[in-house]
Amino acid sequence: MRRDLAHFSDEALVALVERGDEAALGELYDRFGRPAYGLALRILRDEALAEDAVQEAFVSVWRTAARFVPERARAATWILTLVHRRAVDLVRREEHRRAEPLESAPEPAGASTEESAWLRLEGERVRAALRKLPDQQRETIELAYFGGFTQSELADRLGQPLGTIKSRMFAGLTRLRELLSEGETEWRRSRSTS
Repeated sequence: MRRDLAHFSDEALVALVERGDEAALGELYDRFGRPAYGLALRILRDEALAEDAVQEAFVSVWRTAARFVPERARAATWILTLVHRRAVDLVRREEHRRAEPLESAPEPAGASTEESAWLRLEGERVRAALRKLPDQQRETIELAYFGGFTQSELADRLGQPLGTIKSRMFAGLTRLRELLSEGETEWRRSRSTS
């Protein structure tokens, strides 16, 4: 029978989890399982994958509770950040798994083969540039553009001031633009020499 931990703070529960208290982990799940699932579902848009992301995040809470620093963030923010990261990892994994070779990709209605090839190559170029961004900038941009979050929602979800989110977005988009521009210049150079 599980003991009553309802009066414990979130941070105290994480400290108990660090000591191997399964009941404390259960209480954290009771408190944050639903918002965690909502966050994961919003990013992944797939119920089964969202459940996987939440499960993996709570396994991570169990394994990494010792790394939680209450002076840096609230337990809720830490847990939802773990969920967010797992969900983004699953998006990447699914994108990679679902990627088809160019030859077998279906042609979009009304688009020429040349257009289809160009769109696929552009998508690959953008994904490659995104991978070069610092983690915080990349996560913020991916959540905003692929997850559909507003900057205010990101600030709430990540436990960061709105100004920090705006700065990450601005810096990340600026760097992304530079990376894409550099890639285009290199591509043109390679075309002119061939």
